Amino acid sequence: MNVDNNRFKVLASGIFCLILTMGIGRFAYTPMIPIMFEQAGLTTVLAGWLATINYMGYMLGALTATLVGNLVVKDRLYRLGLVLAVVATFMMGLSDNPWVWGLSRFVAGFGASAGLLIGAGLMLNWLIRHHYRSEMGIYFSGIGLGIAFVALLIGCSNQLNWSNQWLLMGFVGMLLIIPAWRWLPAPNVSAVTQSGKVLEDKPPSKRFLWLMMLVYFCGGFGFVISATYIVAIIESQPALQGQGEMAFLLLGLSAAPACIIWDLISRKVGILNALLLAYAIHAIGIVLPALADSIQFALLSACLYGFTFVGIVSIVLTMAGRFYPTKPAKLMGMLTMSYGVPQIIAPTIAGYLASITGHYFGALYMASSFVVLGFVTILAIKKCAASDIQLLENQQ
Repeated sequence: MNVDNNRFKVLASGIFCLILTMGIGRFAYTPMIPIMFEQAGLTTVLAGWLATINYMGYMLGALTATLVGNLVVKDRLYRLGLVLAVVATFMMGLSDNPWVWGLSRFVAGFGASAGLLIGAGLMLNWLIRHHYRSEMGIYFSGIGLGIAFVALLIGCSNQLNWSNQWLLMGFVGMLLIIPAWRWLPAPNVSAVTQSGKVLEDKPPSKRFLWLMMLVYFCGGFGFVISATYIVAIIESQPALQGQGEMAFLLLGLSAAPACIIWDLISRKVGILNALLLAYAIHAIGIVLPALADSIQFALLSACLYGFTFVGIVSIVLTMAGRFYPTKPAKLMGMLTMSYGVPQIIAPTIAGYLASITGHYFGALYMASSFVVLGFVTILAIKKCAASDIQLLENQQ
């Protein structure tokens, strides 16, 4: 097989990985929340705690990605993450015990982190070694495709009860794991590219790193409320009942091409300017359902949110990989730790707010406000970290 064909096969392995670990393992919980409210006795507070536990598992995966430097070990963790995503999905359908659900969400979080972060690191390392552009839009499109796939799968299986829907997703995951496992080559551990060029890490300054961690921390707050509750938010409004799954499908369809589009935007206007634009749109998209209970606002919110959240992840993680081509997951994991901290806190806060007020609007305003703070921090980076920005742009 020639290298170009092999490239598409390798990228396809990453897409199947993200459909499994992110689409099914992590995001299937979002459209299942209203179904489990109705059929399985799930409460708003417990739903928030399960989301928090999921992000705790994700954080453990991010920490592992940061601490483990050996590419062979990372490859094993990637494959472990695939298996854990399938196991966690079956666990959700085989029990109605909240403790089992909690363990499932923790395991799924670790699997999602292994798939996204460690998988992205292995993928980026392969692309750089074979002298391809270090743009990860095709790979990260798997997040949006996974969300859309899950929305369609749940929509087509709505005659099944909540337990059988989880089991169905588990069986589908068993099929997805095959190409995700087989098509990603074992990592090359040499310090040179295929043509003999030496790979060299060029770490950013501490100022740039700390400010970027704040930016991504704010992005985590913006991401998690809608990621967890967007279907429940829409279904909780009388005028919008029955539209939650449609919104989730549109979210995934908007997210699927978004990373490729943000790659092109980054190439045209620069990485920091692209990130600035993404944060501005993200803040608007998050808060729209709180401004009016119209179907137009709800669906537009889903589209804007889907288009921007994966773009932000793609831009930031690709940037991290450019600073550390020999061990991309190191900085990816560090940044994701900052992205994950609010994801542990925010869902539980949102669950309690919803149980007290009867709606999620306060949580949406909170999330949007943090994204605005991230926008301001990006402006600060542009003013005080010019040398880091120049180094970053030169590596495109």
